[in-house]
Amino acid sequence: MKIAVLSGKGGTGKTLVSVNLAAVAESSRYIDCDVEEPNGHLFFKPQELQTHNEVTVMIPSFDADKCNGCRICTDFCKFNALALVNDKPLLFPQICHSCGGCSLLCPEKAVTLHPKPIGVIQEGVYRQVHVLTGIQNPGEPSGVPIIQRLLSIIPADNRINFIDCPPGSACVVIESIRDADYCILVAEPTLFGVHNLSMVHQLVRVFNKPFGAILNKNLDGENPAEYYCMEQRIPVLGRIPFNIELGRLNSDGQIAAHEKPEFHKLFTQLLNRVVQEVGHETIINP
Repeated sequence: MKIAVLSGKGGTGKTLVSVNLAAVAESSRYIDCDVEEPNGHLFFKPQELQTHNEVTVMIPSFDADKCNGCRICTDFCKFNALALVNDKPLLFPQICHSCGGCSLLCPEKAVTLHPKPIGVIQEGVYRQVHVLTGIQNPGEPSGVPIIQRLLSIIPADNRINFIDCPPGSACVVIESIRDADYCILVAEPTLFGVHNLSMVHQLVRVFNKPFGAILNKNLDGENPAEYYCMEQRIPVLGRIPFNIELGRLNSDGQIAAHEKPEFHKLFTQLLNRVVQEVGHETIINP
């Protein structure tokens, strides 16, 4: 079972939710797809850490002797990664999206593709949690290939897989939820939070994913995010209160569910609600 945790912006509580849900599950896997700035490993501090081979993409190189300066490749490139200088193509590798079109279209066969490293995948263990982390090299235009590799190596077993998605609703988020069985939308109790919630709500509806919301940082009084869920008929899976101690543990890189019994109970109840929504058989005693 693959459960994706997403939100419309950073800082809403995706990692708080996914880390603690993975921690209270009896056997689970935590997959950090926020490859630009992964931080789940700061909480789990996994042992037996292994770094997989570098994730690479293919980028072009040009044979100046074969190139006749026809401009077919530069005109084709919609990302402006190619320019013609002195009738020869010049590549800007930082913005190349590795589509390979220049190689396919070159009439002189002057373009060849070669691998370029864009990141790595780390793997480790924390208690009964299998931790997988994608790490994108600084300055790379897209983390999608890293996410694809990261999700492709998940074994087919009985573990519950928690996918900690990147913030927002861009292509990296789409790739992260593509094979998810269920999506958790984490929301804050503000009007800005409603705007961000609506972004990911529309996304999961486009991909026809079953979903529910967890309302984080709840205070007494009105909650615009909860009103939005009522209006849009989004199931509310649970509510996490605004709690100074919870915030302190989280900012210190501690797993709250392992530090305080009340937080263990809170996240166990959330987990049970989620697995019931998905139709999974696993129920854990708080």
